[in-house]
Amino acid sequence: MLAKDIMTKDVITVKANDKVEKASQLLVENKISGIPVVDEDRRVLGVISEKDLMVRANELKVPFYLTLFDSIIFLENPIRFNNNLKKYTALEVKDAMTKKVITIEEDAPVSEVVEIMQKNEINRVPVVRHGKLIGIISRNDILKSLVKTNG
Repeated sequence: MLAKDIMTKDVITVKANDKVEKASQLLVENKISGIPVVDEDRRVLGVISEKDLMVRANELKVPFYLTLFDSIIFLENPIRFNNNLKKYTALEVKDAMTKKVITIEEDAPVSEVVEIMQKNEINRVPVVRHGKLIGIISRNDILKSLVKTNG
């Protein structure tokens, strides 16, 4: 079985300049956990997910640091703090989305999709043809295909 056989073809998407509130509303209304962010040519720029938006619901914590010989030494990950700060204050999707997106070609075997999801701990993989979004596979799509195959 191939990615194109189980993918959801009618993909809900947002643009990078859309407001974060629009993305949140689409997630809630459609009962999905993530949305591909695309440009005018349907090329995938990122994904905005519940996880990206949950940062806004949490209290922003400044990383613990000490000063030693006039230098600041962070005892926690300052990069994570900077990413969270950007997402916490984001008004547009481009500032809250995850930019590192793994995509898969439509003719990839489903077993490869499963391996990618498990290895990278992700819930969805956009499906592309010639670099343009044509579908998406979520964990739920994989479960549905198992039911069809075994049922």
